Amino acid sequence: MKSRLFYKILISYVVIILFSVIVVGIMSARQIKDALIQEIKTDLMAKVRIIALLSKGEIEKQIFSLADTSRSRVTLIGASGWVLADSEKEVIKMDNHLNRSEVQEARIKDKGEAVRYSHTLGVDMLFIAIAIREGSEIHGYIRLARPLYEVKKHVNQLYSNIFQNILVVVISSLLIAFLFSRKIMAPIEKVEQFTQKVCRDELPGTLLVESNDEIGRLAKNINCMVLEHQEKIRSIREEKGKLESAFASMTEGVLVLDGQDRIESINKGLKDILGNRYTTDIINKTPIEAFRNVALEDALNRFRETRTPIFDEITFGDENPIILDVTISAVHGLPGGEEKTMMVFHDVTRLKRLEKMREDFVANVTHEIKTPLTAIIGFIDTLQGGALEEQETAKKFLQIISENAHRLSRLVEDLITLSSIELGEMKLQLDGVAVAEIIGNALPVLEAKTAAKSIILDTYIPEDLPLIYADKDKVIQIVVNILDNAVKFTPDGGKISVSALEDGKDSVIIEVRDTGTGIPKSEIPRLGERFYRADKTRSRELGGTGLGLSIVKHLLKAHQARMEIDSQVGKGTTVSLYFPIYRLFLA
Repeated sequence: MKSRLFYKILISYVVIILFSVIVVGIMSARQIKDALIQEIKTDLMAKVRIIALLSKGEIEKQIFSLADTSRSRVTLIGASGWVLADSEKEVIKMDNHLNRSEVQEARIKDKGEAVRYSHTLGVDMLFIAIAIREGSEIHGYIRLARPLYEVKKHVNQLYSNIFQNILVVVISSLLIAFLFSRKIMAPIEKVEQFTQKVCRDELPGTLLVESNDEIGRLAKNINCMVLEHQEKIRSIREEKGKLESAFASMTEGVLVLDGQDRIESINKGLKDILGNRYTTDIINKTPIEAFRNVALEDALNRFRETRTPIFDEITFGDENPIILDVTISAVHGLPGGEEKTMMVFHDVTRLKRLEKMREDFVANVTHEIKTPLTAIIGFIDTLQGGALEEQETAKKFLQIISENAHRLSRLVEDLITLSSIELGEMKLQLDGVAVAEIIGNALPVLEAKTAAKSIILDTYIPEDLPLIYADKDKVIQIVVNILDNAVKFTPDGGKISVSALEDGKDSVIIEVRDTGTGIPKSEIPRLGERFYRADKTRSRELGGTGLGLSIVKHLLKAHQARMEIDSQVGKGTTVSLYFPIYRLFLA
């Protein structure tokens, strides 16, 4: 199959030859046509001058013989332009000829000529006219007209010859152009085949082109380039092998940047640390393009300025962030003096989380346990000071000590639960769970509290409600926490309603509605923060730890569920829990 370049060269030759032949033919035809017309003009002008020597009367009488002799149409025109005699038409049917171009020219210059196309004959007509003068006055005009059949015949014959010549030239030029183009293309095709092998990373040997022109010199240059290219590939592969061997034995994440600060390679350790979100398709990208991390880019900029090792702490991601210690240093001793950059990452996420939890624990627990501990120590000191002898007082103090001790116990248990969830140590046993079963297990836990406050508890769970995708025990814990809050903040004789429905999309909603004190709108967004209470004094009086909704929030997130709270002060609160439907996970 011939290449496009071959056909371009071949067609270019043919087009140039055809264009040259056609232009020469057209110009020759035009020159021949002009010469023939000029010859006819000369003949007609000579004959019209002879006819003009006759009188007007003689011309009228002999007009037909004059036409035969001159082989043309003879017209005698009066000075006013009306036709006096014509060899082919009746005078009465002819219009005034004074405005004809050849007559006007003859009136001014004594002779005139014009060429007009005859629609009747289908050919150009040549008109020659001269003025008949007597002295200085014009008494009429003699006009001869002859169709240019001979000119048309000669021109058509010339065009026929040109067409025949074009066919001969095209055939011969195609053959010549084909041979010439093939000779040009042969070494170019060799170069193409050679370079294709180089692109396929094959060993093509040496390119041999027997030519001393530019193509021959191009072949020599390509041979030199290929040798240099192969040497560079060998060095690169050797260097890559060393790096890959080093990377494979490292548990830390390693990333190497080339001389243009683009990612050249990463090891398995970094992929394991960051996951597919950050490490998919990042080769040849800059770190800012790959990770979109401003802190990492700032650290890299400091290294570029100083070219000394940089140590920094970088955080990836907003939700469930990954915290890394990064070391940035230069890789020296590479071929060609090129300097690359190595970035080593140590995952300290768990350590940072533990440190943060410790700080939060110290800050929050110190605040939360201060009051019950103060009460316990104070009443113990009072009992030891002699109040133990008074039985009624001692019983009252012991009851207060017991309540505060139990409150501390609940606080510790909630902190342990929350810590386990945040560290990801809590494993969920997800399966299809019936909402009716969850509510049935949660309500008995709160029967004593609702009975003590005479709270009316209504439930409505449709029988055809779909299963939810959840951990049964954890969802029961969520519902118990929500119901416990509802009981705490609902006054005696109030009402709590528990219902469930399908939202028509992809969730089942469990609603807990109470007639309690309600929550201000401004406080709702902060519900779920650790130790945050909308009504701090009342919450502590009721024994709350401030961690219940925080635990609920984290458990819902682990279930890919969510919570919505709607409340009005003095009218009550509605908590809506949205759980995913089980069948959607089976599809």
